[in-house]
Amino acid sequence: MTTQPETILVTGGTGFVGAWAIVRLLEQGYNVKTTIRSMKKANMVRDAIASQVDANDRLTFVQADLTHDDGWTEAMNGVDRVLHVASPMHTADSADIETFLKPQREGDERVLRFAAAANVKHVVITSAAAAAKPADDISGDSDETVWTTPNDPVQNPYQRSKAIAEKAAWAWMENYDGDMKLSTVLPTAVFGPVLMPQNDSSQILIEQMIKGHVPGALKLNFDIVDVRDLVDLEILVMQSDKSAGQRYLAAAGSLSMREIAQTLKEHLGDHGKKIRTMTIPNWVLLVLAKFNANVAVFVGLLGRKFHYTSAKAENDLGWRPRNPHTTIVESADRMVELHLVD
Repeated sequence: MTTQPETILVTGGTGFVGAWAIVRLLEQGYNVKTTIRSMKKANMVRDAIASQVDANDRLTFVQADLTHDDGWTEAMNGVDRVLHVASPMHTADSADIETFLKPQREGDERVLRFAAAANVKHVVITSAAAAAKPADDISGDSDETVWTTPNDPVQNPYQRSKAIAEKAAWAWMENYDGDMKLSTVLPTAVFGPVLMPQNDSSQILIEQMIKGHVPGALKLNFDIVDVRDLVDLEILVMQSDKSAGQRYLAAAGSLSMREIAQTLKEHLGDHGKKIRTMTIPNWVLLVLAKFNANVAVFVGLLGRKFHYTSAKAENDLGWRPRNPHTTIVESADRMVELHLVD
């Protein structure tokens, strides 16, 4: 007897991570449903997916928003497992934590509530490595046992909101009496080739470097993970019974801002001629951060000595991420291909 493939719901199919999650699941033979906030974007997503895999009739769309109940019963109907990756990256007021927290915390709880009602087996929520930041700037590695202090002044509102929202999801599960499992995956800065002609917040650094809008390399180090490796880990977590009730950090390695700039400049040739590799002082970032929320995201990295470790994912699930240099290069190549940096 032939076993029917499971149906997986991916929230936020128009997003950077969501689109790659759809691709990877279809490649593995699953049926996929995805939520989008407007059905007008369905064809855009379908075309982007088609550049990587033939979906045939295995991909369906449901209109649903993290801030409203409408559509979620339909979204969960017939679903076996959920990859909840939808999350706001930009808001009207990036300095106000509530503008991030409301859709994240309420969205996580909404997904869990409707998934439980539909007898979903397993929900995997994409949190962030920012939810596992040590209170003190220790040297060495930080792992999944660490929780960010919600009022940590070093963290920006988006980062703090991820920790609060994840805590709320685990608290919801403590009051849940059923068989559904929850796991969370905590990625570091997510880079990699975009599928659609739009840029993601993590990728803005590369885009701005190539366009010559970054005056030089700040003394920053970035923990990096490739979007394709992140999605592969989320699927491994989704498939594993061992992962129930667990957090998993997704980090492939660290590169300094200067290493990123040098790698891009050497690889891109004429496309990288505007990239500046000279080191600039920290005070420049502090000044710019007062006027630009995208720049302010990086302030917490100044002087940081620790790095995130993915030893748990590698040991428990056999996850093997690619080298971050490869990720940076392929991120840039895709931007050039899509004319995002012209």
